[in-house]
Amino acid sequence: MVFLEILNFLCKPPYVVARPLLSEAAFAEQHERRARHCSRKKALRAAKALLPVLEWLPRYPLREWLLSDVISGVSTGLVATLQGLAYALLVAVPVGYGLYSAFFPILTYFFLGTSRHISVGPFPVVSLMVGSVVLSMAPDDNFLIDGSNATGANSTGPLIDTAARDAQRVLIASTLTFLVGILQVVFGVLQIGFIVRYLADPLVGGFTTAAAFQVFVSQLKIVLNVSTKNYNGTLIEIFERIGTTNIADLIAGLLTIFICMMVKEINDRFKHKIPVPIPIEVIVTIIATGISYAADLEKKYNAGIVKSIPRGFLPPEPPAVGLFSEMIAASFSIAIVAYAIAVSVGKVYATKYDYAIDGNQEFIAFGISNIFSGAFSCFVATTALSRTAVQESTGGKTQVAGIISAGIVLIAILALGKLLEPLQKSVLAAVVIANLKGMFMQVFDVPRLWRQNKVDAMIWIFTCVASIILGLDLGLLAGLLFGLLTVVLRAVEPEGVKILRFSSPIFYANIDGLKSSLKSTVGFDAVKVYNKRLKALRKIQKLIKKGKLKATKVFFFFLSFLSQRIPDEEPEDNEDLQVPTKEVEIQVDWNSELPVKVNVPKVPIHSLILDFGAVSFLDIVAVRSIRTIIREFERIDVRVYFASYQDNLIAQLEKSAFFDDVVRKDMFFLTVHDAVLYIRNQMTYSDNQDPIFEKVNIPSTTVSLRNSEHQTPLSCGNYLKVPQRSM
Repeated sequence: MVFLEILNFLCKPPYVVARPLLSEAAFAEQHERRARHCSRKKALRAAKALLPVLEWLPRYPLREWLLSDVISGVSTGLVATLQGLAYALLVAVPVGYGLYSAFFPILTYFFLGTSRHISVGPFPVVSLMVGSVVLSMAPDDNFLIDGSNATGANSTGPLIDTAARDAQRVLIASTLTFLVGILQVVFGVLQIGFIVRYLADPLVGGFTTAAAFQVFVSQLKIVLNVSTKNYNGTLIEIFERIGTTNIADLIAGLLTIFICMMVKEINDRFKHKIPVPIPIEVIVTIIATGISYAADLEKKYNAGIVKSIPRGFLPPEPPAVGLFSEMIAASFSIAIVAYAIAVSVGKVYATKYDYAIDGNQEFIAFGISNIFSGAFSCFVATTALSRTAVQESTGGKTQVAGIISAGIVLIAILALGKLLEPLQKSVLAAVVIANLKGMFMQVFDVPRLWRQNKVDAMIWIFTCVASIILGLDLGLLAGLLFGLLTVVLRAVEPEGVKILRFSSPIFYANIDGLKSSLKSTVGFDAVKVYNKRLKALRKIQKLIKKGKLKATKVFFFFLSFLSQRIPDEEPEDNEDLQVPTKEVEIQVDWNSELPVKVNVPKVPIHSLILDFGAVSFLDIVAVRSIRTIIREFERIDVRVYFASYQDNLIAQLEKSAFFDDVVRKDMFFLTVHDAVLYIRNQMTYSDNQDPIFEKVNIPSTTVSLRNSEHQTPLSCGNYLKVPQRSM
């Protein structure tokens, strides 16, 4: 009979496809016409997706926005010029190359980017990561020459061939930038912009704080103008040579840090009253350059100055492909970090101004920007928080402001570079340190995180410490793995609840596998548990009838310990069945020790959640089997719930007569989270109510078998009338 019903169901089509009749000619004509129409639309849509500028530039309101973008572009360009020079120190290349890095990436991002407000260019954390690769591949020791052979040199000891060293470092930085760009384009084409989701806020906070610490250490050596074995030096090296500090550079650096931080604080506190933030870095740089030139600090006090900034542009050069193998590992982390910083900042302003950012397109935009700028001796570009804040707060509406800021940098490259040559490097380093304030302030997030979520606080601390000890690339990887590990450890099912997810449609061919998986997941067979409980109840019945088991208000106690050894096949005493009885309530805790020798399997759960998020349909065999499964679990007091079901599932179940008094729609929840919350509320409520007892005909005394450890009774769900003679 069941086979006939299944066959009948399969023979009837479950749905009907309705469409007009088409001849081959009519179909070909319609298909060809639609293909031409769709191809034009698709081509335009694809062009706008690849070049977002085609979407917004034709609709650019010239009169309303142009003036704001011009003012913003000029302000941002001045800051970008200075930051380009400063961040070049982190990369360990001549400062002039920082100007190139502040110019070229903007040109391509203007056409390809989806953020209207971020200022594209160098960022200290990314610059330091690039610098770490540069220094590891081109240390000073690789460029030592004999001082006696150096032309015009008075020293006879070893000297450093700075020209060869700087050329090699520029080549390494630009090659790394090119490789990072390739990886970012690949990530974008493969549509894996989602990867930034795994960089949780605590992880990013700990990483950027550690990076800020390393940036501070690297710039401290320049502020003090002490010589160290390595370019950036370490705290130990710096303090060992602190006696050689150049006082002129130290004073200039400390004054720059103090003034910049004070004015930035004023900008933050009075940003609603000040129409344009005070460009303090630019002001300080101009003043410091003038003082250094007028006082001739280099000759009189041996101050470290910029000395030489190349004018004009260098011709494009291909990357050193042979170096790819040495920097591929670091390039992965740099590509991800640079992208994550840019997208995180971009999303803040996109949310503020109600527009969307395409994560995969951002990968492509920055990838092509880095490939393009890598050919012109630049280092990796992303965005800087402070520079983006200037661009937005000064009225920037679109990337037109970015192009204008690039124009200001262009002027510096072509004409103003010579004027900045007397500038002390300690001033540039101090500007970098002053811009680290926001990242250092993240330390105060740790107490708040600890109060809210101790695991998140541990992720922050672990990532920060690992990044300081292991380096930024390995530290980021360690923090990411630690964060994923905590997710696995935190993904624990609530006590007493089992969650089982099905990842395919359920039908006659896989229903047996589903039942097997269900038994394996919960750890018991519901049918066997029920049968064993019935067997135990029958034995308890016999003990009560024989007077070997006495009921009290709290527990059963044994008149005879031999009652536990009554054989299963003991015949029933029918003569006692006519004894008048009185119905009372009895509750059995099946997870505690029973007064009979029956091995009843333990049931450690009270609720079962079936996650149907990936179940697209159920056939009639599956519907009937699931109804049976629900009833099997219900009679051993395990409630079954369904979660994350698809919209069409309820309709399918209704047509299959799935619902009745036992199987109800209130067992279905939109998400697993909803189901878990409902279960918790039900358990809290039931703990405050009188438990549902078993009804057994024994003398009028409430009997309870309780687990003495937990004192949490569980009803067995089986109602038997047990006769008992009056005593």
